[in-house]
Amino acid sequence: MSLAFRNIDITPDDPVAQWHNEGIQAALERGDLSDWRKIASEVARAPWGQVAQELEEVLTYARPYGVADLMEDVVRTARTRVEQAERDEVAMEIRHIVETSGLNGQEFARQIGTSASRLSTYIHGRVVPSATLLVRMRQVAQTSKENHP
Repeated sequence: MSLAFRNIDITPDDPVAQWHNEGIQAALERGDLSDWRKIASEVARAPWGQVAQELEEVLTYARPYGVADLMEDVVRTARTRVEQAERDEVAMEIRHIVETSGLNGQEFARQIGTSASRLSTYIHGRVVPSATLLVRMRQVAQTSKENHP
């Protein structure tokens, strides 16, 4: 049986972003795997976006057996995946900054006010530095390049 929306002027064929809370709730309660995949796909595309937020809201009052836990996992997994990609991107930028500075790790760490072991946690993505420390890293690299062309 195909999903049909009752009280809204859209259809399940419209983009999930147009479903809003009522459409998402209907899909969770009366839809099937293809409808849930549409929601999951949109959440994967934008884990903190409108659909993800609306899904989280719906799940606070609608808990269809099996589907609710699955959809919470979809949101959590999508966010974790994006956060890891962001951490990897920051680590890659830090590696580049240190390499282009021309300084060894110990000297670079000293100039940004940290230890070589702490710098290593940033370089390998185990820890993400604060935005202010990232700015300081860029400044140290730039100053170092200017002083040692």
